[in-house]
Amino acid sequence: MTRKIRNLALGAAAALAMTGVADAQSAGTPEDTTSVVLVHGAFADGSGWRGVYDRLIDRGYRVAIVQNPLTSLEDDVDATNRVIDRQPGRVILVGHSWGGTVITEAGNHPKVAGLVYVSALAPDTGETTAQQYEGFPAATDFVIDTQGDGFGFVNPDRFKAAFAADASDSDAAFLRDSQVPINMSVFATPIGQAAWRNKPSWAVIAREDKAFGEGMLLHMARRMNADITEVPGSHALFMTQAQAVSDVIDRAARESRERAGESSAVGAN
Repeated sequence: MTRKIRNLALGAAAALAMTGVADAQSAGTPEDTTSVVLVHGAFADGSGWRGVYDRLIDRGYRVAIVQNPLTSLEDDVDATNRVIDRQPGRVILVGHSWGGTVITEAGNHPKVAGLVYVSALAPDTGETTAQQYEGFPAATDFVIDTQGDGFGFVNPDRFKAAFAADASDSDAAFLRDSQVPINMSVFATPIGQAAWRNKPSWAVIAREDKAFGEGMLLHMARRMNADITEVPGSHALFMTQAQAVSDVIDRAARESRERAGESSAVGAN
């Protein structure tokens, strides 16, 4: 072996060794690892989380994105639980819009340490999602076209104004044209057990969200006793306010780790 080839081989081996050390350090032991699971809402899929995903990956988190079928609450909860099962350590479960209802049920998974609601619905035990709208002004700009089979789309002519007013025209058009319809009957399905009753929650609320009547998001967040962050933005804040959403998820993860450490200390005493 020539000296040049030998040096290249040694350099490659050293690089691999350092990568292994770095991976081991970032991974930690399973119980010390915090993973983030992102759950999209109605009329969308997981691709809108890309900006949040990239920022959390850069901060060293393991991140997974659920692709909800949007066919029933049970189906969406099952899809979310399958992803949670695959994550190491504790999980911060994040839901947008209808995804808030999903994480309210799926958040009972024993790995889930905290819940982050991103302009999201949050029914209580025994309540339906539809009941959350009662007593609040109608979201008249958010027009849903329901098909003959019971699945709904956001009206394409109203989509940008209602769903993604602060997105670029091209981004709003992509969201509009990649809509995933939801079975409208899901809004009448009651929650079995609201996870936010037993687990800490955080809420990020877009002030210009046209999907909900005025005051509705704040009412749900306050009822949960959530840590509330308000940001400018539309219903598409999971995409347009990715930095602010990522910051809250990061804070939720750090505070959940601190709570876990306090619990361990109490148990040791």
